[in-house]
Amino acid sequence: MTSSSAVYSALTPYGWDDDWADAFAPYAREGLLPGRVVRVDRGQCDVVTADGAVRADTAFVTPHDPMRVVCTGDWVAVEAGGNPRYVRAYLPRRTAFVRSTSSKRSDGQILAANVDHAVVAVSLAVELDLGRVERFLALAWESGAQPVVVLTKADLVTDPVTLAHLVQDVENTAPGVPVVAASAHCGDGLDILRALVGNGTSVLLGQSGAGKSTLANALIGEDVMDVRAARDVDGKGRHTTTTRNLLALPGGGVLIDTPGLRGVGLYDAESGVGQVFAEIEELAERCRFHDCAHESEPGCAVRAAVDGGELPVRRLESYRKLIRENQWIVAKTDARLRAEIRRDWKRKGAEGRAAMQAKQGRWT
Repeated sequence: MTSSSAVYSALTPYGWDDDWADAFAPYAREGLLPGRVVRVDRGQCDVVTADGAVRADTAFVTPHDPMRVVCTGDWVAVEAGGNPRYVRAYLPRRTAFVRSTSSKRSDGQILAANVDHAVVAVSLAVELDLGRVERFLALAWESGAQPVVVLTKADLVTDPVTLAHLVQDVENTAPGVPVVAASAHCGDGLDILRALVGNGTSVLLGQSGAGKSTLANALIGEDVMDVRAARDVDGKGRHTTTTRNLLALPGGGVLIDTPGLRGVGLYDAESGVGQVFAEIEELAERCRFHDCAHESEPGCAVRAAVDGGELPVRRLESYRKLIRENQWIVAKTDARLRAEIRRDWKRKGAEGRAAMQAKQGRWT
């Protein structure tokens, strides 16, 4: 059996620590090996262990539940030998980045596990979509990770004043989140990013064409990820990364590169949305009614902030959109919440009709 010192020596670069060792102790007594999943592909996974990299089958770990399947970043208990080898269990996750699937049942899909930093890559080769940034950040905060926004391809913005304005726009959209303008081509911003992700595990997220794989290669210092040029017409890429891959960074830390995400659906991310829009949540505490929808209610502090120019209309509209989407996703699996939402819609509809009738009465 591999000694504990050998386990620490081999797995520490991948994030192994005393807490993981304590969690693994029951499996160690069964003669299983600890390891971290670096890649999952069609029911099998590559696992880095103290005995080297092994290929293991995941069939024993609830294969039909998308929230409980083995995922890149998981720490697992794998058989010491056998052909094929099997993963027998994964350790309780500290964090998990989850989005809703495209299924009509709106199941959750886990993209990466045990992540400390969620790095959202946003390309400056195309117009900034601040709403999409907010969506990524909501999922990142909900996961338990610290978000970081990287504005990639910064070398394409040749005017420093314009670049500074773009950074400020994202900073205003992402309160409490570091924003780094970076160019993998020129090396700008990479030292700052290395310092941010050099301790712990980071997951790299973004749309196809955002430059994630190029950024990953720059951080690692060699071309380990395939890279293709984005289309000139819309800046979109071609999914050069098709699986989630975990890579140890030479200066410390671990990076998980992910395929480009076309859809970024929320999945029970109420607290994440609240953190992205912290200034709106703070204003809402001063509204006259605790269930204020920030539309036409009297004494609404949020609407007052919009009218006074303190809060951009776009931020409020984006907040409403994500709140409604999240409520709908949760309601699909919660019958009581569905009923509450329907009652709320009926109440607001009745209030709106009554207000209109009152106005019509004053006009006649």
